[in-house]
Amino acid sequence: MEAAISAVAGEIFSRFISFLINKYSYSNHVRLEEKAKRLQHLLIRVHTVIEEADGRYIMNSRMFMQLKTLSEAMYQGYHALDTFKYQGIEDRGINEVCDSSIMPFLIPLKRSRTTTCARKDKVMDHELHGALKNIEIVAANTMEFVVLLVGRDRMLCRPYDAYLYHDNIMFGRHTEKQMLLNFLLQDNIPGDELAVLPIIGGYAVGKKTLVAHVCGNERVHSRFSSVLHLGGDNLLRILDHGSTMLGEILVVVEFVSNVDDKHWQTFHSFLKSMARGSKVIIMGRLQILARFGSVKPFFLNTLPYEEFWYLFKVMAFGSANPIEHPHLIDIAEEFSKELHKEGSLGVASSFTDVLRNNLSVKFWLCLLNKGRRVIEKNISAYGVHLNILMEQSHPVDITDFASQPLRIIPYTGKVPMKNELPKVTLGELLVDPSIRPKGEFSLLSWKSRIPPYKSFAHFAQNIVKDMSEVTPLSGRKRRGVSL
Repeated sequence: MEAAISAVAGEIFSRFISFLINKYSYSNHVRLEEKAKRLQHLLIRVHTVIEEADGRYIMNSRMFMQLKTLSEAMYQGYHALDTFKYQGIEDRGINEVCDSSIMPFLIPLKRSRTTTCARKDKVMDHELHGALKNIEIVAANTMEFVVLLVGRDRMLCRPYDAYLYHDNIMFGRHTEKQMLLNFLLQDNIPGDELAVLPIIGGYAVGKKTLVAHVCGNERVHSRFSSVLHLGGDNLLRILDHGSTMLGEILVVVEFVSNVDDKHWQTFHSFLKSMARGSKVIIMGRLQILARFGSVKPFFLNTLPYEEFWYLFKVMAFGSANPIEHPHLIDIAEEFSKELHKEGSLGVASSFTDVLRNNLSVKFWLCLLNKGRRVIEKNISAYGVHLNILMEQSHPVDITDFASQPLRIIPYTGKVPMKNELPKVTLGELLVDPSIRPKGEFSLLSWKSRIPPYKSFAHFAQNIVKDMSEVTPLSGRKRRGVSL
């Protein structure tokens, strides 16, 4: 009798505990849903303000700072909202494929996510709460910003179809675009000083694209009688243009290395004497170039991860809804993390072009694993990431993308472009490695669809020497890779 009573009491207690746990889990999920809805509502408001700001001329430095804060909060909020939305379909997506042939490939991506539901909800609650609190603060302070924004002149609208494709317009860089416009449209400080703005940034972060985008503005066009583009190695070519330099001109100079101070002084003195009111933009990767500026330089860095993920997701899925492809969401996030480390928007664009055209789990995983092997092999050989190798015009082993051993070297002054060689795009090579020519060829890793239509081409050749025998870059130690 006592045993029966004990068993019944235990069953009742067990059911009571289960009831409490289920009730807590349900109420906690409802609370998360409410936070997500609130976050989505505020994101719409903030995104509207940022889009409006992109279409106005902002000349106030404090408004620049507020626009940057709004942008950062918006992309952080989108990332938290995506994490919440996609978390709900992850387990369902795995269950749907447990008996399929792709399950073994998906398991490695899930090992780091084997936490309990309660722990997941706790982590998600923390991320949602942080993003929501952040965007609530910036949204509460937008009223004054909006009032000031309404008083600013509106830019000429672009054709509507330009907004249908993220790869056909300038993405992000909201604050940098406005600050560059402000520099170009403001009157020079009274006196004879030439206005010079240095833009310093790493390999393929978008320096030329930013400048070309702003130079396409109608007010910039009307202010300057001409725009002259020069390379840092032929800086004194400007002396040949004295007879044609009438009115205010804009000179854009791209440096690939440091320049002699005497050459700069000659260039500076000539331009200052020939064209009053003119302006100079200098671009390069070396921070030492900032010494030539008359104003505070721009330091153009890689996009923050949340902003990079937003762009990658939109471009990788295209018109497809990510929620309808639950197996691809985790793979897309892994892709985004790996490509963000390399910091190249161009390479990310090449990958997303290929991924968007084949929404296959096996295909995406195949490319992800190839990309990881390329990164691992080069870090093992040289001790640095691919973006640093590219910046230093160093050979990069991309054998895993090709059918045979292959390395590429960026075309530079030391390695001039060979127009007679056959050309292959990185996208074509990723889809079909057999397309590569038998001998040497030019590999086009990316070409921009917007001005200045910048392209990144590389000299591709068979690997003669084993990459593992190569000495690491000077001053660098080899290090392992955690994947």
